[in-house]
Amino acid sequence: MQKRPFGVFDPAPVGGAARTRIRWEIWLVLAVSVGQSALYSVLSFIRTVQRSLETNQPVGAQQTQLNPARDAEALWDALYQLLDIVFSLAVVALVVYLLWEPGSRALARIGLDFRRIGGDAGRGLLLVAVIGIPGLGLYVAGRLLGVTVGVVASPLDAAWYTVPLLILAAVRAGLTEEVIFLGYLFDRLRRLGWNWWTIILVTAGLRGLYHAYQGVGSIVGNIAMGIVFGWCYRRWGRVMPLVIAHTVIDVFAFVGYPLAVALWPGIF
Repeated sequence: MQKRPFGVFDPAPVGGAARTRIRWEIWLVLAVSVGQSALYSVLSFIRTVQRSLETNQPVGAQQTQLNPARDAEALWDALYQLLDIVFSLAVVALVVYLLWEPGSRALARIGLDFRRIGGDAGRGLLLVAVIGIPGLGLYVAGRLLGVTVGVVASPLDAAWYTVPLLILAAVRAGLTEEVIFLGYLFDRLRRLGWNWWTIILVTAGLRGLYHAYQGVGSIVGNIAMGIVFGWCYRRWGRVMPLVIAHTVIDVFAFVGYPLAVALWPGIF
């Protein structure tokens, strides 16, 4: 395994039984994580288009919820949502476990640690500006054009536990997508002999499908995000800045949603 002075670890390609095992492992990981979600997301998008054609209404007339309430009673709603976050993070832990090798720390190898937290935070916040602001503009443009589904990012009738759970949900999203799309798939696909740009483009495309339920604008925006994040991970060799960026973007989206609705109800 080689590492450039600045960049991601570059594992050597494998062959034979190890290659077959990695292929099966990738499919199984995708089946219980982002691949499963991407398939449901694509089906949801197709169903949305079908409804649009049947009712002669634009796709933008429909809505989807990101963090819906699970129960009418506050205690049970908080408990269900918290358990959902915990079990989602268990899949992230499983992926990290699969990346573990004797004599090599998986978290250090993909750069998911606090050794360079200052630099990671700075890079992450820079990406928030580079990706978050244009992404918001793309969403608004999609809504105005009627090709992007209205995304209800959080409940408008916030309870006492809403904001902490929304922050945890944002952390969950950042870890799930960046650890699996970048930390895991980059490692495994490189071991199968894929070149870096093929890996970046394929994982970016999968990221776009993962968000297809939100409409065309979100597909395009997340593919662009995937390309930028993939290039950054290849260059920096650390997934932490990308987790930070993704988490901060989602915190603003989730927690700031009620304010956005109040200010611009026609769009949000």
